[in-house]
Order: sequence, then structure tokens, then C-alpha cells
Amino acid sequence: MQLKRVGFLFSVLSACADGTPVARDVDVEVDVAVAVDSGVEDAARDAEVPIEEITIAANGFVFDARAAGPLTGEPVFLLHGFPQTSRAFLAQLSMLGAAGYRAVAPDQRGYSKGARPAEVSAYAIVNLAQDLLAMASTLGFSRFHLVGHDWGASVAWLTSVLARDRVQSLTALSIPHADAFFRALNDPSSCQAEASRYIATFAAQEAEAMFLAADAAFLRSLYADIPKDEVERSVAFFRDGAALTGGLNWYRANLSSGSARPMLGPVNVPTLYVWSDGDISLCRETAELTAQYVTGPYRFEVIEGVNHWLPELGGARVDDLLLTHLRSYPVAR
Repeated sequence: MQLKRVGFLFSVLSACADGTPVARDVDVEVDVAVAVDSGVEDAARDAEVPIEEITIAANGFVFDARAAGPLTGEPVFLLHGFPQTSRAFLAQLSMLGAAGYRAVAPDQRGYSKGARPAEVSAYAIVNLAQDLLAMASTLGFSRFHLVGHDWGASVAWLTSVLARDRVQSLTALSIPHADAFFRALNDPSSCQAEASRYIATFAAQEAEAMFLAADAAFLRSLYADIPKDEVERSVAFFRDGAALTGGLNWYRANLSSGSARPMLGPVNVPTLYVWSDGDISLCRETAELTAQYVTGPYRFEVIEGVNHWLPELGGARVDDLLLTHLRSYPVAR
């Protein structure tokens, strides 16, 4: 993979001895991925590894999941977003399994049939993080790598704060640190408020009908550039009204006008954040702000020419970055 180095200047808030915040400018360099012609992990990525379908009893629920790789491998959780399932990570499951990791991608709360509480409040993000930690305990993972996309990235960011002693490394795809997101969202000069207008639509009580009307035309429109057979699988899954409601309840519980938005705080686990310049829901400035909220080792990568669906469409660029990051921070044996 060929990389192009780009510099950014951030104004970072720090504190004086008396607690008074002061601003300082910090230069940050990032590597922008611009080519896919010679990934360093071709053998792992192309190997045929069986993907298992398993269930995980955790936190009072039963979660469906897909898994790959040896049981003794370093654990890696892969958390999907909306409107997706664990199938979003099929390529990464196979790649990580071939590389010797034990990769597990659960269908999260609201998506698994055995984990669909009726109350909207049950989908508060802290509960979703607790689901993940309970799944890790069920599987015997005392420490694990964490990969998340879209809402799965939001859960991964929070879990990295709540359970720093258990998260070995964090890889966030598309979605930035929550404090960076809400800071940009509330900044009148930022494009993020306009880019996030869809959230109110998703959180609306009548959203299910809109998603499924006219042969699920709106739902289909969200899967830009996703292969048609995968789109049809997803549409068939979400035609189950319970699955669609479960996914939309994440918005209602966490992003509606009345939901609480506590500050997340700094993340100090080794973090890789990958954003794509074709993502119309996340502005570049929002992505760049994330550097101010990570105090541990941090790498920011921009994938050019790809939209929001990084697990499915990022290909070798995402896979190589992920595997390099995991290998840089191995779980101690």
C-alpha cells in the first residue's frame, strides 16, 4: 500500500496548574492511503478460512455471531453498524482467522433475535457496551482487540474508556470519538449539523414505515456501491420489523432530542481511526478533531474514493491497516 503524508494543525485544549484551559497548536501528520496495488498481507487476506455461526449467552440475552480462526488466537471483536449485521465483516473475519486471530462478529442488541428488549431505554449505549464486555467474559477473553464500524465504532470508543484494562487496541472505522462529533455538531461553522440531519429521521417514531415503503426503496438507497446480493440479504433481514426497530432504537435512545449525551473523555488505548473521504455523513473536520481526544498511541488514516461502508468496500487498504495495527499491539500471553 502506498501512503501520502499530510499535515494538519490542531488547536488543542490543555490545562494549566490551576485548571484554567489554554489553547496550544499541535502539528499532526497522518498517512493517507491512496493505492491498493501491493498490500503486505495478501496471503492472509486471500486465504480460505471457514466462518462459524455461533451463539453467545451474555448479559441476559443470547447473541448470534460469526467467528473465525483458532480458539487460541488473540481475540478480536468486530462490531457492525446500521443497517448492517455481522455479515459486514465477512472479509475481515476470514482475513483475521487466516492470520491466526480468533475473530468474533456478533449481531448486536436489537439485531439478534434473542436480544431484542422492547423498551427504547434499553438501547442506551452504555448497555450496548456492557453487552460486549459480557460476551467477552462468556468467551473467556480477558483482553481483546476491538474493531467497530458506524454504531459499532461508537460502542468500541465507549468500551475503550469503560474497560481500559481489557481493551488491547481500538480500531474505529468511519465514526469519530463522540466528544469530537458533538463538538462539531454544535459548531455553527461546521458542516456536521447539515451532514447529520438524517439522524432525526432515523429516530422518528414512524421511521420503520419510511424504510420499508415501496419495496424498501429508502433502505435500499442507503447501500450505495454494496453488491446487489448483499443488499438483498440485508433487505430481507430488516423486513423483519423487530430487527429494523431494534436498529432504529439505537438512534432513539442515544441521539433523539431528549437523550442524555455525557462526555466520553480521553481514550488512551492504542487507536487506529480510519475515515473515508466519500462519507457524506461525517465531515473531514469532525474526523480530524478526534486527534484531540486520544491520549494513547494514535494513527489517523484517510481512505480516498470510498463511501461510508468501509468494511465492505475498503478492501485491501482497510485490511492491511487493521492487521498492521493489531500486530503492533499484541495481547500478552
